[in-house]
Formats: sequence, structure tokens, C-alpha cells
Amino acid sequence: MDWLEEFTVEAQRRQVRPEPEWDRGARLDPAVARSVQRFQVGESGDGANLLAKADGRYQEAVALFVAEEQNHARLLARLLEASGTTTIDAHWSDAVFVQLRRALGLRLELMVLLIAEVVALRYYRALRDGVDDPLTREVAARILADEERHVPFHCDRLHGEFGGPTGKAVAFGWRVLLAGALAVVLLDHGSALRKLGLTRIAFAAGVLERFERVLVDVHCGRNGPARVRPWPRRARPRGLV
Repeated sequence: MDWLEEFTVEAQRRQVRPEPEWDRGARLDPAVARSVQRFQVGESGDGANLLAKADGRYQEAVALFVAEEQNHARLLARLLEASGTTTIDAHWSDAVFVQLRRALGLRLELMVLLIAEVVALRYYRALRDGVDDPLTREVAARILADEERHVPFHCDRLHGEFGGPTGKAVAFGWRVLLAGALAVVLLDHGSALRKLGLTRIAFAAGVLERFERVLVDVHCGRNGPARVRPWPRRARPRGLV
């Protein structure tokens, strides 16, 4: 797929798409509002470090990807405003995530980004389906549609990078990173997830299932799919639930 063309078309579509009806206001449970505040911070980065590691058409596509993420931050900020909630300038979990990404090369940064995208997919789906507020559902649905495109975008860039014997070691390390990130999310957003009708177990299961599909998409080199086994139930960290 030509991702530069894909993101360009989406940017043009976004320019002519009507804004959500912010004036109708939004109703957010306090726990959900605090959760949205933290995700809003995470979406608001400038992407400078990632852009510096990219080049050519890929860099152009990354710039458009970053613009979509910044638009997510704008939409969430407007949603919070519509609910009478302020935004926050920073949160410790985002600071840790950013520092981890910046310390790594392009491939490892994309691996960390994919963890965030997979978590975001499940979160925005929960936000869309777990509230009875029309404005919140619309904003979550718009962001979710973008995130569904972001995951294969990053997977395509990493496709075949970890084929062969290396694939097993990379899959193991990647799962360890996911376990740590997921534990933080469950700790930090557990009360909001309950308000959205999800248990920690259900949220974690959804993230793990989607992540296994990411592994299949990425760990496929020139010699065919690497032997990346699904995460056995007994091997899943108990701290996730």
C-alpha cells in the first residue's frame, strides 16, 4: 500500500469534514474524564524524534501520521471542554513512554508505538461503546477509525525486519514491553474502564488478542512467517488482571 497517498487522501477528507457539534456539550463521568485527560496528553506530541529518524516518502507519511495524532489531541481537548473539564499539561505515564521511545532507534521506537496503538484501539472502542453521550461516541469513533489505519502502517514498516530465529527473541521482548505498558494502563485507568462497562481482564484480553495479530503481521520475512507462537495462558503475567 502507498501510505503517503493513503494519509494524503485522509488529510484532504478531514479538511472538508464537518466538525462535531461541540455546542451540544458532553456528559463524562469524572473517572472517564480523568482518563480522557491522560490520553489527550499522549496524543499531543510533535513527533519530532520519529520524524528525525525517517526519510524520503516514509518521512512524509510519518508527518501526516503525526498530524492525525495531533488532531486526536485537539478532538479530545474539545470534548473535554464540551464536558466542562480542563486539559492537563503532562502525566507521568506519558513522560515515561516518551523517554523510552526517544532512547531507541527507529525499529524499536515503532515497536513501542505499536504497543500504544494497540492499547488505544481497545480504549477508544470502549469509549465509543461504553457511554450514552452522542458527542463522546462520535469523537471516539473518529479517532478509532484513524487508529485502525495506524496499526497496519507501522506493521508494514517493520514487516520482515525480525524474520528467522531472531523473531522468537524479539516476540518475547516485545511481549514483556507490552505487559509492562498494559499493567500501567490497567492501574491508571481501571476505574474508567469499569464505568465504560469493561473489567480489567476483558480489556487486557482484547489488547493481547490484537497484539498477537500484530506479531503475525510483522514477523514474516522472506522465508515466510516466522514461528511466533501465541502467548500461552499460563505465561500471561498475572499482574495484568
